[in-house]
Amino acid sequence: QVQLVESGGGLVQAGGSLRLSCAASGPSFSRSRHAMGWFRQAPGKEREFVAAISWSGRNTGYVDSVKGRFTITRDNAKNTVYLQMNTLKPEDTAVYYCAASSSLLAPMPEDEYDYWGQGTQVTVSS
Repeated sequence: QVQLVESGGGLVQAGGSLRLSCAASGPSFSRSRHAMGWFRQAPGKEREFVAAISWSGRNTGYVDSVKGRFTITRDNAKNTVYLQMNTLKPEDTAVYYCAASSSLLAPMPEDEYDYWGQGTQVTVSS
């Protein structure tokens, strides 16, 4: 129904930047409006919320640990959401997942998201 494909992960030194992309496709996605979010899961830890953006793009939300360093944006014409990550730290190392919600707002709880991508690895070396 909805396919989400992340890209842009990789290995970067501390202080560097990466931009993640998430391309959405599928008839359900095209017919409906979806808020989008990014989550991450570090080794040995539970998956956590990182950032979310409303369908309109006017509302965003971030976990405190990335505020001022990460920016979530979207291009609805391209069905793509982005996560610009600056001033990366080793503790940002994780698999990053894109998710789509049937909500129009920018939800934070994981259970508000209906569709998930496969994830992309981000590794920040010290």
